Amino acid sequence: MTVTELVSYEDALASYDPVMGLEVHVELGTRTKMFCGCSTGLGADANSQTCPTCLGLPGSLPVVNATGVESAIRIGLALNCDIAEWCRFARKNYFYPDMPKNFQTSQYDEPIAYDGYLDVQLEDGEVFRVAIERAHMEEDTGKSTHVGGATGRIQGASHSLLDYNRAGIPLIEIVTRPITGAGARAPEVAKAYVAELRELIKALGVSEARMEMGQMRCDVNLSLRPHGREKFGTRSETKNVNSLRSVERAARFEIQRHAAVLDGGGTIVQETRHFHEEDGSTTSGRVKEEAEDYRYFPEPDLVPVAPSREWVEELRAALPELPRLRRNRLREEWGISPFEMQSVLNAGAVGLIVATTDAGAPADQARKWWMGELARRANEHGTELADLPITPEQVARLCALVAEGSLNDKLARQAIEGVLAGEGGPDDVVAKRGLKVVSDEGALGAAVDAAIAENAPIADKIRGGKVAAAGALVGAVMKSTRGQADAARVRELILERLGVEG
Repeated sequence: MTVTELVSYEDALASYDPVMGLEVHVELGTRTKMFCGCSTGLGADANSQTCPTCLGLPGSLPVVNATGVESAIRIGLALNCDIAEWCRFARKNYFYPDMPKNFQTSQYDEPIAYDGYLDVQLEDGEVFRVAIERAHMEEDTGKSTHVGGATGRIQGASHSLLDYNRAGIPLIEIVTRPITGAGARAPEVAKAYVAELRELIKALGVSEARMEMGQMRCDVNLSLRPHGREKFGTRSETKNVNSLRSVERAARFEIQRHAAVLDGGGTIVQETRHFHEEDGSTTSGRVKEEAEDYRYFPEPDLVPVAPSREWVEELRAALPELPRLRRNRLREEWGISPFEMQSVLNAGAVGLIVATTDAGAPADQARKWWMGELARRANEHGTELADLPITPEQVARLCALVAEGSLNDKLARQAIEGVLAGEGGPDDVVAKRGLKVVSDEGALGAAVDAAIAENAPIADKIRGGKVAAAGALVGAVMKSTRGQADAARVRELILERLGVEG
């Protein structure tokens, strides 16, 4: 791979203002494709979920998926967009093997939703408004698999395989207006915007928006302009970026690359680029077409879409509480700072904590376990919190066992280990591993007496008024009981035996 010249990020921002445009494709969770009745289910044999319509065979006619239209309207409303009273589909003409019709059915100058915005909160609490130009309906392409090369790309491959199961899957493309004024925080704004958009899409229930599965992907358009100049520079478009971290890294890399080209007296080429996860770099793809190159024209086989105002208002009234409003409400209910709430959001723990409190756990305890022990284990295994094999109901049960004194924190961590290992629910693990706190006063008293006898010098210090030294005896008792004693009760018994008030 050719080494790309970069300047430092600081030097780039000293001379140029970044301008971004973000295009996010969301795969809708409909049962059937956008213009035919073929299934959208995953995992089927290649080309088994196709028909004459999604293969573009002569004589086949498309029919619009009503659920896809409804989902588009709901997304537009949640993004504070105007909803068109009348719009239509267009043919976007270009040749590529994964496009069986040699055109994509999309929308061009008449989108279903337009002129909106999304407020996003950065990690320090600053709110940045991103203007939305449009959200429009379209269909996905098929999938090309390039075989025989070292990189999985077409360069160097011996042949390519095509699977049209994905051709025709409903998509919503959400396009921002040029994002200016972010300065050095532009990559952070890009990441925060995509994160907020993902939460919104999930809250609407129109898609799972799993970026790692391609259900949501972002094209990062970026250009630089010298300070003081109004005209935008030439842009590059980094295609199909599929994680929040990668969106931020792609924007940052392109800022540094553009600056190096411009500082060296070069010219930025308007092109698509590929993002490389392994090192955060981008490489050239192909020269980028302009809109006129696609020869858009109205789709003659589909009638216009004209949603009634009554229907639009019904959908508006049925929108769920949107993520940012919900987070603000929960933050106040939980009594935590904006920074703490941002940490919960970054960990993907908001919904898990809510579900745990709904199952009966106090919010502070639910947050403690999800953001503590469980976040640590998710990090160790390189997985998302939500993908851990433990449910909010099971975490709520652990909280209850701790609250009733059956477990202490150390034993609860062992119980979590057992649940994650597939040994059953919390009660099953506690029973199998014998984890319950020793609550028998006689057994505790005997353990305390033994600790005092074995540590006479420490006991004398405690009798002499150095109550803090009791911690050493508590530790001895906890060790002898394999951590299954109630530390607070052990301390009380130690002080009682030694005739000292705590």
